[in-house]
Amino acid sequence: MASGSTLYFDRGIFQSNKKNSIFWHIYTVAGQARFSPLRKKLFLGTDGVVFVADSQRSRWEDNVESLKELKKVAEGALITKIPLVIMLNKRDLPDVIDMGEFEKLLKDEGLWYDLNHELNMWNPIIYESVALYNQEKAVYKSFSECARRTGLYSMYGQGSAPPKGKVKMSDKVGDL
Repeated sequence: MASGSTLYFDRGIFQSNKKNSIFWHIYTVAGQARFSPLRKKLFLGTDGVVFVADSQRSRWEDNVESLKELKKVAEGALITKIPLVIMLNKRDLPDVIDMGEFEKLLKDEGLWYDLNHELNMWNPIIYESVALYNQEKAVYKSFSECARRTGLYSMYGQGSAPPKGKVKMSDKVGDL
C-alpha cells in the first residue's frame, strides 16, 4: 500500500508553462538521519528550498534537528542566497503545532529577521499544508512561491536576496 511518504528520495523535472527553456529539478529526501549523506549531495547547486515540516507535536524534535541540518548544509546561504519557503504539513491531523511556534523556531535559528532588518522581506512564508492526493492544500502555492523567489533572487539580486527598494514582494517573474 502506498503511503505517500518519501521512502528514499523522489525527483521530478517540471518545465515552465511560459518559457520552454526554464526547468525546475525538484528533489525530496526522506527525513530520517540515515539519509543525511544523500541530502548533503543533493543540496549542491540548490537555488531554492521548500522545507516540509511535520505539524504533529510528536515530531517537533525531528523538525528542529532537520532544520538545523539544513542550516549546516547550506553554510549560511539560506535566505541570503537561497530563498526558503516552509510547508507546515499534515494540518489535517489533531494535536499539531501552531504557526507561531514554527516562526519562533525560525527566529531561534537565525532564519527570521525583524522588521527593521534589510532581509525582513525575504522571511520564509509559512504555508499550512496537506500533501495528500485529493486533499492537497497549499502544496502548489509553496513550490510556486519558491520558484518566484528564486527568479527574483536571480533577476534582481544576481543570485542573492535583492535589496529593499529593488523589488516588492508583490512582484511577479513574468518570464517564468
